[in-house]
Amino acid sequence: MTGVRVRAMRADEHEAFRAIRLRMLADAPTAFGERLADAERIPDAEWRIRATRMTRLGRAAVIAEDDDGWCGIMRGHYSPVRGPELVGVYVDARARGRAAGVADRLLAEIVAWAIDLDGDTLTLDVHEHNARAIAFYRGRGFVPTGHTEAYPLDPTTREVEMRRLLTTP
Repeated sequence: MTGVRVRAMRADEHEAFRAIRLRMLADAPTAFGERLADAERIPDAEWRIRATRMTRLGRAAVIAEDDDGWCGIMRGHYSPVRGPELVGVYVDARARGRAAGVADRLLAEIVAWAIDLDGDTLTLDVHEHNARAIAFYRGRGFVPTGHTEAYPLDPTTREVEMRRLLTTP
């Protein structure tokens, strides 16, 4: 996809973050631990706090944008237990697919962030029924660890933990 720029999110971009977060939740309701109806009720001040929090030390927020606005986001979070984690992954339908390369460009930035933290691995949780995301992660070197846990919004389903060695391309 031509014309897409990938860069770090800025703390003052809470309105754009809110807009893509609401699209994420509408498009992929089981991919995130938040319901669209709940997110729609969050006041502007909380969106400002969320955006600021995502740009602090130990966290990364990378966005993809084109002339129509943000078309993707990936975030990284450092967990004292699991090390660098990949969270909050979303790419708009208009920017999806291997040919577009948007998800790969975003992932490359998060991998670089994790390596900068001296991380050996990058870990994520993905809903067991999110076949598209699981296929993407497998194709980029992530493998299931065997650990699963109940999905917070529907404990009858599971989140699958996947991990990638950071020395693996």
